[in-house]
Amino acid sequence: MQFGAYLSGVGECSDPNLLAELAHEAEETGWDGVFIWDHIGRPNSAVDPWVALAAMAMRTQRVRLGPVVTPVARRRPWKLARETVSLDHLSGGRLTLGVGLGWGRGEFETFGEEGEPRTRARKLDEGLDVLAGLWSGESFTHDGETYHIKDACFLPRPVPSPRIPMWACGAWSGRRAPFRRAARWDGVIAIADPGENRAIRPDEVHAIRLYMERHRTTDDPFDVVVILWSEGDGSAAEAEETSHNAAAGATWWPEDLSLAWFGLDEACGRVHRGPSAAEKSSM
Repeated sequence: MQFGAYLSGVGECSDPNLLAELAHEAEETGWDGVFIWDHIGRPNSAVDPWVALAAMAMRTQRVRLGPVVTPVARRRPWKLARETVSLDHLSGGRLTLGVGLGWGRGEFETFGEEGEPRTRARKLDEGLDVLAGLWSGESFTHDGETYHIKDACFLPRPVPSPRIPMWACGAWSGRRAPFRRAARWDGVIAIADPGENRAIRPDEVHAIRLYMERHRTTDDPFDVVVILWSEGDGSAAEAEETSHNAAAGATWWPEDLSLAWFGLDEACGRVHRGPSAAEKSSM
């Protein structure tokens, strides 16, 4: 399992310079990835993810970078294709694109866009197909429900082949459509039902891994990403939690260092501690 620092939040986390410095420090202290959120319209969350991620790429050499998650339905996929490939090359192929429906209707309807979840889901699925087609570097034509493209050829291609890795977000609740979507791509960001306000459990991670295996059509590597939180104090309890999640099938553990509730000093301190020795030794 690999460990990431997930620098979500508002206010002080809306400074690309700070995010770039924290990404550098995270790399120095042993994290495997650094991720940020992609919101628009929420109070004080003014940072643009692509500008911030570009700054982070320039201050790092090894860690994986990306948004968790980009709501594809509120972006033009051809513009997103250009942005992602540019960042992919800038970082030397270290971008992972987290995708999903988005936080809620408000971030769409505030700007006069359709916020109904089923509409967003259709745009998301079609948008992912468009991204993959434009990343191919070949002539691409698409005539779908929302997007219409005629003989477009985008170069350069992404650094990774066949595409930039994509993780699709899904809540393990009564609906399985998000997980069938994720099975088509390169990973799933697995969360518990948001209405329950808790972290996902190892038994749910195991069930998700089995579900993914049943719905995958290739044997290519596939990530199961669980966003959790720990003190990073090297305790036996943290080592046990890490071990249980890894045994259940998780491949990435991004620490949720949300400045919205932890504050800048506490989040920075957790970055500086790095993944704990207990977490690493449990692998």
